Amino acid sequence: MGFLPREPGGAGACGGLTGCASPPGPGAAGATSRRLCAGGAPSLSYQQLKDLKKTSVLHIDVRERWEIDRSGKIPASINIPLGELVEALQMDPTEFKERYNQKMPSKSDPVVFSCLAGTRSKQALGFAMSLGFNRVQQYAGGFEDWIKHEPPETK
Repeated sequence: MGFLPREPGGAGACGGLTGCASPPGPGAAGATSRRLCAGGAPSLSYQQLKDLKKTSVLHIDVRERWEIDRSGKIPASINIPLGELVEALQMDPTEFKERYNQKMPSKSDPVVFSCLAGTRSKQALGFAMSLGFNRVQQYAGGFEDWIKHEPPETK
């Protein structure tokens, strides 16, 4: 049998995480559900991310620590450099909490990845999906887009 259609704004392959629904038009019945949020689904806009941050979403910035130190970060995001991400997402929850001062996300928790301009966050999305995380999304505009709207948080 074919793919089940997704209702606009409803729970698709990403469990209803904003921005994960297929774009309208041909194929909107979920033809891209095999890829979940990567590729065919749109990434989050600045406003969608801002709205999501009012919920319990975990926002992970995958830039290097020196980039955060030099430029600042998006408020309420945690930094896990891309090179550490796969290991971090497989850590013992206690170790994750100690290292990142944040509760370890479960595979069904909403998680958003960002970087400077979208390349590394797209890789992070793929890594997380390969580990079984099913409510993940990226903010492809990244830090560059965020600072067009508001100033960064500095340490």
